[in-house]
Amino acid sequence: MTPSSVSISVTMIGRVSVMAPPGVRGRLMGRAPAQDRASPDDYPLPMGRVTDARRITTVRVRDGRLFSGRKGDHVAVEEPLDIRVNGQALSMTMRTPGHDVELVHGLLHAEGLIASREDVCEARYCDGAVVTGEEGLPENTYNVMDVATRTLPIAPIVARTFVTSSACGVCGTASIDAVRTKGRYTLDADWTIAPQGLFDVQQRFDEGQAVFQRTGGIHGAALVRRDGEILVQREDVGRHNAVDKVIGWALQQDLLPAADCFLLVSSRASFEIAQKAYMAGIPMLVCVSAASSLAVETAETVGMTLIGFLRGQADGDGRMNVYTSPERLDLSAVEG
Repeated sequence: MTPSSVSISVTMIGRVSVMAPPGVRGRLMGRAPAQDRASPDDYPLPMGRVTDARRITTVRVRDGRLFSGRKGDHVAVEEPLDIRVNGQALSMTMRTPGHDVELVHGLLHAEGLIASREDVCEARYCDGAVVTGEEGLPENTYNVMDVATRTLPIAPIVARTFVTSSACGVCGTASIDAVRTKGRYTLDADWTIAPQGLFDVQQRFDEGQAVFQRTGGIHGAALVRRDGEILVQREDVGRHNAVDKVIGWALQQDLLPAADCFLLVSSRASFEIAQKAYMAGIPMLVCVSAASSLAVETAETVGMTLIGFLRGQADGDGRMNVYTSPERLDLSAVEG
């Protein structure tokens, strides 16, 4: 399908020409047998913890007149998740409860601590996080997770790993070099996708953000095959957490490197999100908002296609900014 009106801005660093679209690569291979795959339902959580009902005061001003009232509303739940590896404290993240096992798998993979699902022996919520009730019995709050890995000891690895993602004084060059050192995959995928294909995916992606539709305050991420099939979609108050959940799912399904897919996020593209995509072997990162300078530099360095400001409409019109590696965008069907 040829869109009636498409505006595409190609922003390159040090290059001004658009390369011809290369050939098409085969579909993802290597999916694990169904009976061997981890399921997010292994650790179910109450759905009521995803959103929280509140009574709020609404204020509107129209034609100089003030209107106020009370009504019910929903907000996205935000709770801490204390992550421990082999019994040692690793990280604390504020997240929306649900798919926590995926989140932990994705985080550990992004930091280079695990390479496959076989590296994780067990992931479980810790009992007795809080003592409540008249009897003083321990209650599982589902906010502390302990992961047993095959990598021992974990402490020296953690100290070396998190310096680039959490320290304030690390420069951009050092961060990119650290990512390339930890990366396991080369982003040499030569498939292409048409702009209309991205617009179509965005429409289905927006429709799939159920929690956002209720709260208006949550991020989304999805792993999408180059043919437009959305393999998995997750939501979280933290954009990095949403990405970790998606990549963690792919890791559990033995789908990494996801060379035949692109990552779609409802937020801006930061360095951390570009890092997570690269570590997962994803050659294209698409976001509906802007891209940071370090995300652009990272994408250019590793050969990733970075697209921002994706704006697709039901009538086929749309626009996007292509910051790096535009050769994976098929412009042959675009008029003008």
